[in-house]
Amino acid sequence: MANSHHRCTSVASELEGTLLISGSLFPYFFLVALEAGGPLRALLLLAVYPLVALLGAAFSWDDLPLLAMTFLSTAGLDVGDVTAAARATLPRFFLADLRGSAFRALSRHAGGGERYVVTHLPRLVAEPFVREYLGADVRVVGTELRVVAGKRFSGTVVVASPGVAAAAAGADRSLGALVAVLGSDRVVGVGLYCPGAGGDQQPAFLQACQERRMVSAPEKAAAVPLPRSEYPRPLVFHDGRLVRRPDPLACLAILLWLPLGVLLSVTRLLFGFLPHGAGLLLSAATGFRMRGSLGGAAAAGPRRGTLFACNHQTLMDPVILATVLRRKVTAVTYSLSSFSELIAPIPTVRLTRDRGRDSRIMQRELARGDLVVCPEGTTCREPYLLRFSPLFAEIADEVTPTAVRAGGAMFHGSTVRGHKWLDSVFFLMNPAPWYEIRILATCSGSGGASSLDVANGVQRMIGDELGFECTGLTRRDKYRMIAGHDGVDARSSPSS
Repeated sequence: MANSHHRCTSVASELEGTLLISGSLFPYFFLVALEAGGPLRALLLLAVYPLVALLGAAFSWDDLPLLAMTFLSTAGLDVGDVTAAARATLPRFFLADLRGSAFRALSRHAGGGERYVVTHLPRLVAEPFVREYLGADVRVVGTELRVVAGKRFSGTVVVASPGVAAAAAGADRSLGALVAVLGSDRVVGVGLYCPGAGGDQQPAFLQACQERRMVSAPEKAAAVPLPRSEYPRPLVFHDGRLVRRPDPLACLAILLWLPLGVLLSVTRLLFGFLPHGAGLLLSAATGFRMRGSLGGAAAAGPRRGTLFACNHQTLMDPVILATVLRRKVTAVTYSLSSFSELIAPIPTVRLTRDRGRDSRIMQRELARGDLVVCPEGTTCREPYLLRFSPLFAEIADEVTPTAVRAGGAMFHGSTVRGHKWLDSVFFLMNPAPWYEIRILATCSGSGGASSLDVANGVQRMIGDELGFECTGLTRRDKYRMIAGHDGVDARSSPSS
């Protein structure tokens, strides 16, 4: 009976400061402003935030920064755009800040009583992460945004009823929202919390809890984020330009870097049109690091074309491969923007999505020289490989697997919902972008192996070399999750 009672006990935990190590909400509002509203809205939020924070502290108006951030990040935006940003961009930053001890404490109550996550963020912003990674049964208790004209946010929150406001008098909106959800019961069995900076300070929502449990000791030196190996489900797909959590100082650093970053990006793009040796040296002088590990056959320069099959990190994969090899390589792609084709220092050939015709195009280009193809069909930022399309294995008896890794400290070089034509520009705006190319032993498709077996074998070789996990996920899975379509309409480019 005791165990049954424990399993059915309801539990509540605050998101920021308990489940999340950081209690700051600014980064998440900034991400919504940037990804759903654009850079000018994000810049306005960054400029106004210090002022409202100071005014709120000076006049003991704790709600002022929250209300200001809510208004500046959502006013006038389409509900769908904010929802998409919350689903595709925020979970990665939430997961990186997820406190391991608090997550385990909340998980122990799975399958029992009601579970609540209380947050000062708008419910719509936090709910995709909570439902996907903390449990589909978890109820998110947060502020509700007012919608006008049926599809746009006014930037204001829906005020609780007078009875709820009275029940939460002297506390804060998190308690009022929780009381509104609980209704007449107004009681949660267990409230989870972590000590704040003040030591004994506790979240106001605990007033609606019968029992209070601390999930980490106050004397603990540093909170430990949940390891990737313990994520409830793998984080494979996400969107957004920023690499690091956009705290105010990090945002200021990026803002100050932008003029020099743009200049560096343009300069690095121009270096790509120089002879390979000169371009490599001059790019290195600007902080662009490239490292290549060449297989014997690839380095020797075969008389007939070599088919390179590589995983896809950014649109620059074929360009960097050509630079490392120091010879001409042709890239095939399903779709590229006109700008991307213009700045490409190597030949690019468009495919048509007609399997027979595409096979003939690739065979023709391979007969002329080296050819590089990215069988994943889209980029993947995390240490996973998407399913390799077997088409490349049907056009050549021998395939050279090529393992690619790339990264930068500020900006991602790929996007789904953003301006895809700027992908290469953003990647080259990083202070010290880096690329690593490893050309592996050539494998043969002879011996009766099907093209699908060859494609799976190449995927495993590259995955083993990079330490990436092979998956059966596809480009369509990525676009459906991030953008809500299958990646073949006019708005999307499967090559990035």
